[in-house]
Amino acid sequence: MNRVRPVKPSLSGVRNCLAFAALSAAGFPQAGAAPRRLEPAPSAVDNPMKGLVPYAGMHPERFPHSLEFDYIPLGELMRGPEDFDWDPVERRLNASALRGCQSIFRVWLEFPGKQGGVPEFLLDAGVKLTGWQDGSVKHLTPDYTDGRLLSALERFIAAFAKRYDGDARIGYLTAGLLGAWGEWHTFPREELFADKAVQMRVMEAYERSFRKTRVLLRYPAGAADARLAANALWPFGYHDDSFAWGTLATGRPQDAWFYVPSLTAAGVLEKWRTQPVGGEIRPEVWGLIFDEKPAHPMAQDFTECVLRTHATWLMDSGLFREPPSPGRLARASAAVRLMGYDFYVSEVDINGGGVTLTIRNQGVAPFYAGWPVELAALAPDGTVSRRWPVDWSLAGLMPGDTQPFRADLPGAIAGETLALRVINPLPGGRGKPLRFANATQDADAPGWLTLGK
Repeated sequence: MNRVRPVKPSLSGVRNCLAFAALSAAGFPQAGAAPRRLEPAPSAVDNPMKGLVPYAGMHPERFPHSLEFDYIPLGELMRGPEDFDWDPVERRLNASALRGCQSIFRVWLEFPGKQGGVPEFLLDAGVKLTGWQDGSVKHLTPDYTDGRLLSALERFIAAFAKRYDGDARIGYLTAGLLGAWGEWHTFPREELFADKAVQMRVMEAYERSFRKTRVLLRYPAGAADARLAANALWPFGYHDDSFAWGTLATGRPQDAWFYVPSLTAAGVLEKWRTQPVGGEIRPEVWGLIFDEKPAHPMAQDFTECVLRTHATWLMDSGLFREPPSPGRLARASAAVRLMGYDFYVSEVDINGGGVTLTIRNQGVAPFYAGWPVELAALAPDGTVSRRWPVDWSLAGLMPGDTQPFRADLPGAIAGETLALRVINPLPGGRGKPLRFANATQDADAPGWLTLGK
C-alpha cells in the first residue's frame, strides 16, 4: 500500500495568509499565491465502493450507484474436488464492469425456495440434505457435519482466492456458504446450522486465502456467543442484513440480536476503523425508509443507523424496483453522501515547483482501498498533457480528520492547469471516478478535480 507523505506547516505558509485578499477572482489558486481554501460542493452519489446497491442489472438508471450485488450457487462453480468453473463469476463481473460498477456477491449452499447450491459430486458421494418448510417456502439444508462438505468448502475458498483475490472488478465479498442465503443462520431450525468448529474452519480458510479483497461476515460474535464462533479478532468486516429495522438497540431482550447490540456484546463497536460495514436495508422498509416519516412501525432512523454503524454500502432494491419519488430521491442521495468516505480538498498551495493540499474526510468511515493517486497538467481542451504519479494514499483517513499532502512537479510550466484524481482500477477505465466534494470537480475534465494554475 502506498504511504502517505505528511507535511508540517511552515512559517512561510502562515505569512502567505496575509496575501489572501489578492487571490484570483476566478476561484482557482495561482502559482506563488497563498494557500487557498477551495469551495465545497455535494459529492457524487455514485462515488465508487460505497452507497446504495441494487441487484446486478436491476434498473440501473433509477438511482446512481457504483456497486452491484449478486448471488451464485456453489453448485454452478464446483464440479469436483479440484474442478472449478469460473465462467458464471466472469459473466457477472464483466457485466457489472461494463456498467462501470464493482461487484459484491455471495456464494451459497442453501437458498430458501431454490435448489442447486450443493455441488452434484457431493450429493453423489452421499452428502445429505434435510428438507423442511418455513410456511410455504421449502429449505434444503446440507449436513454441515459431513467432513466431505467441509473439505470441499476449504478447497473452494482457496481456489476462489487464488483466482480472484485483489481482482479490481470485486468491491467486497460476503463470506456466505453457511446457512440460508449464506447468512450464517437456519432460523428457525438453528439445530441444522453449522457448529462452531465448522464456522471456525471456514473463517480460517478465508483468512488464509484472501489478503487483498475485503471479506464481510454476517454477525459479530464474541467468545461468549452460544451459537457463533468468536470472530471479533478476525480480519473481517460485517454486513447488517436487517439495516434500519434491526440495527439500533431497543432495550428489549428479544432484540439482543440486533446489529448494534451484537457489536457491543462482541466488543467490536470500533471495528469499522479497519474493516468495512455493509449489508442490506431490511426488505420490509425498502424504499419507504427514505420517506420523511417512514410508515413501517419497525423502521429505525436511517441517519442514526449510519452514524452508529459507520456503514459504507447497503443493498436496497426499493429504489430500483420502481422510479423513486423526488422526495425519496433527494433523501436517499443525502444519505449516500453521508455513508462511507466523503473527501473534500479544503486547501491548496501551488508554489511553482510543487503543490501542497489538504484533504478532509467528511464521511462516516475510511476509504478501505489503496487506489493510486496522480496529478496532471490539463490542456485547454481538457486532455492530459503531463502526469505526476504521487505516493499518496487516501486509505485509512478517518472521518473528521484532515491530512496534508505534498508533491514536487518537475517540468511544470507556468500557467498550466493542475488537476488531481484517484484512479479507479476497474479494467478498461470504465470505473466510476472518485469525485471530491469540491465545486471544481470535473470543471476542466471528467473525473479530475481542478486545483489551479
